[in-house]
Amino acid sequence: MLEEERPEPKRGQVRVRVLCAGVALPDIMAREGIHPETPRVPFTPGWDLVGGVDRLGGGVSGIEPGQYVAAMPISGAYAEFVCLPERELVPVPSGLDAAEAVSLVLNYVTAYQMLHRSARVRPGQRVLIHGAAGGVGTALLQLGRLAGLEMYGTCSSRGASAVSDLGGIPIDYHHQDFVEEIHRLTSGGVDAVFDPIGGTHLWHSRKSLCPGGRVVGYGLITSIRGEGLTSSRPGRRQRFRGTAIFGLYIAAGWLFPGRKRVVPYSIQTLKRLKPEWFRQDLTALLDLLQQKKIKPLIAQRFPLAEARRAHELLGKGGVIGKIVLNGSSLESGSA
Repeated sequence: MLEEERPEPKRGQVRVRVLCAGVALPDIMAREGIHPETPRVPFTPGWDLVGGVDRLGGGVSGIEPGQYVAAMPISGAYAEFVCLPERELVPVPSGLDAAEAVSLVLNYVTAYQMLHRSARVRPGQRVLIHGAAGGVGTALLQLGRLAGLEMYGTCSSRGASAVSDLGGIPIDYHHQDFVEEIHRLTSGGVDAVFDPIGGTHLWHSRKSLCPGGRVVGYGLITSIRGEGLTSSRPGRRQRFRGTAIFGLYIAAGWLFPGRKRVVPYSIQTLKRLKPEWFRQDLTALLDLLQQKKIKPLIAQRFPLAEARRAHELLGKGGVIGKIVLNGSSLESGSA
């Protein structure tokens, strides 16, 4: 762990004392150099954080020292202090558990936007969620239940009870073919599939759809697990091959009959194009958390100094919920 001077906020920036930072697959992909958002080395990882406002830079108004905020800086959250533009900060209601609040920033915004902005789900529709016991998967299940969806989720046998508890019907991907199971259980397919795996898996997911359905692809897990079309290629070449294959599937979805589309989702791209949506959606989710309508599953909390161990645990797979790093200023507690 690197010791540095406490950063000073520039004009328009706010210094935030990090209470909790999330651990996510994009962090691991950035460390391996295969994520499109990988900064130049050396860099500090960390996509999402919740913290307290520590110091204001010049020209900052409408925010006060001591106020709790959330942000998605994409890198830099694995630190005790970070300086961020004021416009990047979203107020966090007091009294919320910081680990639960940070789970909303990447995982739940991703789930919310895929459901309501990409798939545009309606009550009564059927969806298939891959990796349903993971951080985004459990978010999709909780938000999907609020939206009145019929939900199916692939998971290991270990994650089956968590999927069932959140209102999904588990499908054990080790022992069952999910396409066969979906058609057996629904006799027609699902309206949407949420697929973080990428590669040939996207096209297999498409076979689960009913006419007019959508596969929403939002990751390339194959590129860090050494599987499928994106494996065996280092760094940048690996990433771009995976992206090219994704593009082919998107085009094929329009050309093949059946109106079964493959569409991409990227939280960082949508945030850049529609920053007001990110703020609006995260604010809505924080409100749901405050009302106790959602409750993120925290898989494990590590001190910041044990970030490597947290990455190793997530990289092995099978994690149920979200792994969180506690900032050195707070081992546990509320925002």
